Amino acid sequence: MNKKKSADPHAAREAARYENPIPSREFILGHLEKSIGPLTHQELCREFRLADDDAIEALRRRLRAMERDGQTVRNRRGAYGTLDKMNLVKGRVSGHPEGFGFVLSKGADGDIFLSSRQMRRVMDGDEVLVRIAGHDRRGRPEGSIVEVVEHRTEQLVGRYFSESGIYFVRPDNPRISQDVLIIPEEATAAKPGQIVLVAITRQPSRNSQPAGRVIQVLGDHLAPGMEIELALHNFSLPHVWPKALGKQLAGIANEIPDSDKKNRIDLRHLPLVTIDGEDAKDFDDAVYCERMGRNGWRLFVAIADVSHYVAPGSELDIEAYERGNSIYFPGQVVPMLPEKLSNGLCSLKPEVDRLCMVCEMRIDTSGVVKQFQFYEAVMHSRARLTYTQVAVMIAERRESDSPVRQQFKNIVAHIDNLHDLYGALKENRALRGAIDFDTVETRILFDTERKIEQIIPTERTDAHRLIEECMLSANVCAATLLEKSKLPVLYRVHEGPREEKLEDLRSFLGELGLGLPGGDKPSAHDYQEVLNQAAGRPDADIIQSVMLRSMTQAVYQADNAGHFGLNYEGYTHFTSPIRRYPDLLVHRAIRALLRSKKRVAHLNRNTGAQLQALEKNYPYNVVQINEGGDHCSMTERRADEATRSVVNWLKCEYLLEHVGSEFRGVVSSVTGFGLFVELEPIYIDGLVHITGLPKDYYHHEAAHHRLVGERTGRTFRLGDVLQVRVARVDMEERKIDLELVDDGTGGSSKRKRKKQQPVASARAQELTSEHKERQSTGKKSSRKKSANTSESSKAKKTDGKKTRSKKARGKKSGAKSKRPTKGARATDVHQSPRKAQNKSRSKLTAYFGGVPKSLHRYERNRILAAALSSHPKLKQLDTGGVLWLNYLF
Repeated sequence: MNKKKSADPHAAREAARYENPIPSREFILGHLEKSIGPLTHQELCREFRLADDDAIEALRRRLRAMERDGQTVRNRRGAYGTLDKMNLVKGRVSGHPEGFGFVLSKGADGDIFLSSRQMRRVMDGDEVLVRIAGHDRRGRPEGSIVEVVEHRTEQLVGRYFSESGIYFVRPDNPRISQDVLIIPEEATAAKPGQIVLVAITRQPSRNSQPAGRVIQVLGDHLAPGMEIELALHNFSLPHVWPKALGKQLAGIANEIPDSDKKNRIDLRHLPLVTIDGEDAKDFDDAVYCERMGRNGWRLFVAIADVSHYVAPGSELDIEAYERGNSIYFPGQVVPMLPEKLSNGLCSLKPEVDRLCMVCEMRIDTSGVVKQFQFYEAVMHSRARLTYTQVAVMIAERRESDSPVRQQFKNIVAHIDNLHDLYGALKENRALRGAIDFDTVETRILFDTERKIEQIIPTERTDAHRLIEECMLSANVCAATLLEKSKLPVLYRVHEGPREEKLEDLRSFLGELGLGLPGGDKPSAHDYQEVLNQAAGRPDADIIQSVMLRSMTQAVYQADNAGHFGLNYEGYTHFTSPIRRYPDLLVHRAIRALLRSKKRVAHLNRNTGAQLQALEKNYPYNVVQINEGGDHCSMTERRADEATRSVVNWLKCEYLLEHVGSEFRGVVSSVTGFGLFVELEPIYIDGLVHITGLPKDYYHHEAAHHRLVGERTGRTFRLGDVLQVRVARVDMEERKIDLELVDDGTGGSSKRKRKKQQPVASARAQELTSEHKERQSTGKKSSRKKSANTSESSKAKKTDGKKTRSKKARGKKSGAKSKRPTKGARATDVHQSPRKAQNKSRSKLTAYFGGVPKSLHRYERNRILAAALSSHPKLKQLDTGGVLWLNYLF
């Protein structure tokens, strides 16, 4: 072996993996870092002294893989270099509705800003290489796109328009701000205003818009169910089953054969039951609890054995991984597994045999799990109970004539045991110091046409809590088992709050007379202590809301870093393999351990089962598990965003019929651009823009969650009660605009005022002192030019006689009369709106007063521009003038 190869610190690892080992990724990166410039594949082969054709080809594939993974960059001459050495950042584009965007990259210190000009070349989701070109006024790094590595948008959905012979689709995804041009012949049977699916035939570039062809007409804009169609495409949600799955599903019997029940522990004698919501269809967990005298309880948590049906690497597995989880839209589910499994063979339906994975626990009277074991079993559910039924059983425990308890008299004692066990687990939870946020969840009720009939809060009862505690116990046991096994698995990790969030939280709590103990690293117990102190206060909900926002988001990863919120040292997801892929991976790990010769505690192996090599049932390494964790974390966020989008659409559609209606509302969030207000009693949020607040300059104090008026001291803060009116609903952007009904209600003021000032205009609110000075200068200039224009007009009427008005004659001799140019006239109108408004409002109203505010800004501007072009005196207005008129009328 040559010197270059022998210098590779990972040579032994490569030799163990491959017959013809090549330099490791780490060694290649180190070599590129030390080189004086980028190196081609051939140059690297020479430097590594690779002569064998197989080794040369293997290095080429490795370099391409490193490029794909973002470890290296290849320039135009095919030479490879590291990102740092080439001063480049690779990342994914995240668009903004206003036209600009950001590059999101793991390697960068923060998001990189892309101007609207840079965004012309890309769409949301594209992968790019950018060079840091500077920093904006906020100090954020600003990027310049060097190369578009990959265009990720191949299809999109949007609304089809035809205007002056030009056909285009406006994407429904607000993060894509470019319209897609459509060739008329490729518009199929689409009608203007309809929602269509478009295949991109030309990606955007510096000099051209994207183009595409309509491949499917999805329906009318407000057709029932359209919100889900849009979400499926906007968030690239896999929802069509591949044809290849048909053959695999056909090979799975509709009933469980007796051969599959062998070598499993038989639990069919136990009265296991499922407890779920009224509209649930996939039942993946069942429970049974029995009392053990004074020693506590024995709890059985049986989970559907999905791993028996979905083998690693199968078509089913590949599709389940892509989906990552089931998505629960209002009234519709996009399942992770085909219905034959999710609602059939895997679902723990009553009165049928089902295969399951069981966690059996012995729990003492203080709620501590003293022993546990996992095993494969076969079960027979006795009942499909709902949370409502169980809640009634608990509430009517001492009533002998309770109809619900009579209906389920054969299992009611088991429910009582479960509730007693819950009391102990709840007590242990409090001692452990887990955070218990009591948030309000809502449920949407539809009419026969899938329109919102009502939005109601869902009550969280002891029935919900006892199932939650049982599942938590099983998940912790699974994490303990897998931690001891040393297998690479996915843990559910929740890190503690960030330092900056803690600082803001402490500042907020301090104003309310509360303090968060724990120093730089408060525990979950410290958080719960604050919640306990706040209980019973009128602002308890607000305190809870702010504390919740200070938390980080839980993720899936191979490194077991604990769960901050639940205050567990180790936690994983085991109890929902029908709807979550991480749970399926955990099941595979436990199944592999049960069927292997590896000696691990907490396993109950059936002696009749044939033992196999661990790798056969669990072929994963740490790298693959971490990649799976990143992917599943992404699909979880994607599902949340898609569900939120659907709910926002439905809420906007509901409020379309309530524009002009007044509601009492509570400020649910405070931002730099206004107040989000939750309307009572319909649980819908809308925005009171900062320009709609009483006239003042408002400063956003983020740490204190409030807006404070500079002049008046008027303060609007989280939790304030306001009377508002629904002013506008924008279906395309899923936005609801609200306005204050009475400027004198809501908020608080430090100063007394005789009379409330009118609402500040958008322009006045946004002007800085520098802009105001420029505005003043523009007005003076406009008055001079207006006088000169008038003088010029009179001169024409007197056949060339140089007569002057008194005002003109009164000017100093140094002031020359000069007719303004078209450009100047356009600028004058834009810079002096008050004068133009006073002189021409009656004339302009005829042209612009009828343009409804509810129209999208694009449509309004188009109508205004058309009217301007047909009016001889107004067609000289520039874009600024159009936008100003848009605001004025």
